[in-house]
Amino acid sequence: MKRMLTSCFGLGRLPLAPGTWGSLPPAIIFAVMCHFGPPAAPISIVMALLTIAGSVICVKFAPAAIAATGKADPREVVADELAGQAVTFWAVPFFITAEITTRQILIITVLGFLLFRIFDIAKPWPIRKLEKLPKGWGILADDLLAAVYAAIVLVVCFRFWIAKTGT
Repeated sequence: MKRMLTSCFGLGRLPLAPGTWGSLPPAIIFAVMCHFGPPAAPISIVMALLTIAGSVICVKFAPAAIAATGKADPREVVADELAGQAVTFWAVPFFITAEITTRQILIITVLGFLLFRIFDIAKPWPIRKLEKLPKGWGILADDLLAAVYAAIVLVVCFRFWIAKTGT
C-alpha cells in the first residue's frame, strides 16, 4: 500500500517519464477548477491539500520504496511531483479575474506544468543540494523548491504577458 501511494496509484510505474505523469493530477484539477470559476481561495486550498497529501505520503512512505528498490530516489515515487506541481499553482488563482478565457486557463496550466518539470529536471542552485536530505525529505524538498521557482516565473508570465494580451 505504501508504494501504491508513493507512486500515486501507479502513475510512477508508467514506463516513460514517471515524474511527468505524477505532475498531471494537480494540473488537471487546477484547470478544471479554474474553468468552472470558483473564487481563488478554494482553488488554492485544494492545491494546498494536494501539497500536504503528497508531502506527507512522500516523507512517511518513500523509505519503503527506497528499501525495496535500493535507490535513494526511486523513479516510481512521484508523490513529490504531485506536491510540487500543486505548489506551482497556489498563488495563481489570486491573479485571475472573472474575465479569464478558457484559452488563458489552458496557457497558464500548460506553462505551469512545463515550468515545474523544467525546474525539477534542471535543478538549478540550490535545488540539487536538497536531494542530499535523508530519505523522503530529500526526495520531496527539491521538488518543492523547484515548484517555488516555477510559481514565481508563472506569476510573472501571467501578470505581464497572459493577462495583458489575452493570449
